Parts: sequence; structure tokens; C-alpha cells
Amino acid sequence: MSEVTSKESVILLLLFLGANPSELYGTHTWKIEKFSKISMPEIRSNVFEVGGHQWSILVYPKGCEVPTHLSLFLCVANCDKLLPGWNHFAQFTISMVNKDPKKSKHSDTLHKFGKKEHDWGWKKYMELPKLHDGFIDEYGSLTIMAQVQVIRDRVDRPFPCLDVHYRRELVRVYLKEVEPIFLSFMKEKRSKLMEDKTRWESLCAFWLGMDQKSRREMSREKMDVILKLVVKHFYIKKEVTSSLVMDFLFHGLNSLVWSSTTQEKILHTITRQMGKLLKDDLDSSILNALEEEPKKERETDVKNLPDPIVSVDKDMFVLVDDAMLLREKAVLEPLPDESGPQIRTEVGKDGEREDEKRLTEFARRTLEVFILDHILCNKVEGAYKEAIALKMQEELIREEEEENLNKRRVKSTK
Repeated sequence: MSEVTSKESVILLLLFLGANPSELYGTHTWKIEKFSKISMPEIRSNVFEVGGHQWSILVYPKGCEVPTHLSLFLCVANCDKLLPGWNHFAQFTISMVNKDPKKSKHSDTLHKFGKKEHDWGWKKYMELPKLHDGFIDEYGSLTIMAQVQVIRDRVDRPFPCLDVHYRRELVRVYLKEVEPIFLSFMKEKRSKLMEDKTRWESLCAFWLGMDQKSRREMSREKMDVILKLVVKHFYIKKEVTSSLVMDFLFHGLNSLVWSSTTQEKILHTITRQMGKLLKDDLDSSILNALEEEPKKERETDVKNLPDPIVSVDKDMFVLVDDAMLLREKAVLEPLPDESGPQIRTEVGKDGEREDEKRLTEFARRTLEVFILDHILCNKVEGAYKEAIALKMQEELIREEEEENLNKRRVKSTK
């Protein structure tokens, strides 16, 4: 791989890395004293800031339209000052603390906050009698904690990411839901690559008829094209697990990028060049975050992953071998362990790391299968269909010319 020096490539890498999720994450703990004696229909916490926006927690002690339950919401604090069109996605967890930590209640959701929908949460967060089962302490206080991750909804940063600590909490809750998303996608695409033997024989014959230069060009695709398609396929804006899926797809992408020492050295050079090329646009904290990010990602043991079928060359995804051979490999290579996720009942760093490694591997392989499927079924098959259509058109023209020639011959014999 040649050394990357262009400003365009540097900017593209920066955009793919995305905003530092830790800067967009924050927590707020609210201790409501003498909760049982509150007579007001609603109460709000102090304002706190996350991701450059002001937030507050809204509680209805006797319920919002549901008098049997406590209602709980996260709100944009200055909603009356928001400009028309203002909106931001946020993933958040609101927890009610119990004296027995194992009985604390946690609820997660994902919402696009705007001027009209400036609060979001649960009308039926908890039945009122249950508050006395360890949630209201001996002093009559109720403690509520909010964790908020602002997700920048930007086209140029395709992978929304989560703060590492928040991600690990969500993994413990949603592991059994996220793994099947990756597995079912890989099964579906593998089935697609296996079915219709005649179709693949025709494509293979077409492929072998190409010259080497055309095959090399066909075996590449721009990263921004693929990543936008990946986001479109996997990111469901109303689905609470979507941000976790996208976060691991980001880590899977990094696993691809940092899979060789040569690439690591080049991208390290890019990071240094970035400071020179964009010094007027970037502050030192962003540059430091970019340089540290690969070190964090190398915690995932890429040595134990299967041989890659895709590499990264500047701003391109490139198949590492002949496309048809890689199709056979994708069909024959076993999927990741399908024995099912091992749900961790205890909070242990070792268990969390294993789960994260496992999901990163699933995400990396999902990306590779996505890229291979795109190249085979869009680029190669698309070119094959165009060639067939052109051949049929030429055949029709030839038949028409022969018919006209025969007509002239008939006329000349009369």
C-alpha cells in the first residue's frame, strides 16, 4: 500500500472515525427527599448538560394520565428556546435505585428529540405500591439516575458510537438480542450466495471472461458507498438496540482497518499529517483522541479472527482474493459459534471483554459479507446483466438487418 498524503484521504478517515462518544455522554443523579410527602403533580430535576444540550428529569409522583403508576421522562430543558427544525437523537437509560442494587430498575430507550417531542419516557414506569419495596429509603428519599448518550445524526459520520462504559452496560442487557441480528444477516447472505447453481455458473463464466484489470476494478468499492448502505440496512431509529449494533459495526470496521502492521503505520502517519493539514480546524483533544483510538481498538485480539476476505486501501474496500473463490469461502466457512450468547449474571470485566470481542468479530464478519455480497450481486451481476442486455440488443439489430436484407433480395428477384 502506498503512503497516503492527500488532504481528501485524511478528511475521509476523520469522518469515518466520527465524534468522540465520551464527549457526548453524561450522567445525572437526582435524590428526591421526602418523596412520599410531595403534593405537586409534577417535579423536575436540576438542569444538567450532555453533548452540548441541556436536559432534565421529569417525574409525575402520582402518574401522568395513569394514576396507578409513577411516570418518568427525560426532557430537553430549554425546549421553549429551540429553533424550528432542531432535533437530536439520544439513547438514554433512567434508573431507579433500590437499597438492594440487584433490584434497581433500569429502562432504556432511543428517541429523536425535537421542538415538538421534547420529552420522552414512560407513563407506566413503576406501580406506586412497589416504590416502598426498597426504592424509598428509611429517610423517605427516592434516587433516580439518568445516563444520556447524544447521537449525532450526521451523514458524514455513518457510525453512531457509544461511550465505552455505557456500551458495556447495554451489552449485558441486550447481548441476546444483538448477536442474532448479525447471525441472521450472515445466514441470509450465505444462503443467497449458495442458491441457484445455474445463476452462479453463468456469473462465474462471465467473470472468467473478463480481463484482469476489469476484475480488479470490479473487486473494489468506495468506503462511503458501502458504509451508507450498512447504516441504511442496520440502523432502525426507533429500535433501542440499533445504536449498540452500529457501535459494534464501527469496532468491526476498525478491526478491518487495523488488521495489519503496514496499515497501522500508514494510518499513524495520517494522524500526524492530520495535525499539519487541519491544524486550523481541529483542536488538540480531537487529535489526541484519534491517535489513541487505534490503541483502544487493538485490545480486541485480531490475531484469533479468521483470515479476512476484505482489506482497506485508502478510501476503498478491496477483496483480498478472486471474487468467485471468496464466494466459495464465504459459503463453506462456518459461521461464528451459534451455540447462543452466554448471558452474564455477574458484573465481571473478563466476561464483558469476551462478550465485546465476540460481538466485534460478528460485526467484522458481517461487514465483510456485506461488502462481498454488494460486489458480487450489485457490481458483478449488474455488469453481467448489462452485457446480456447488450448482447440481446445486438442480436435483435442483427436479426432486423438480416430481415431487411432478405426483403431487399426478394424485391430484386421480382
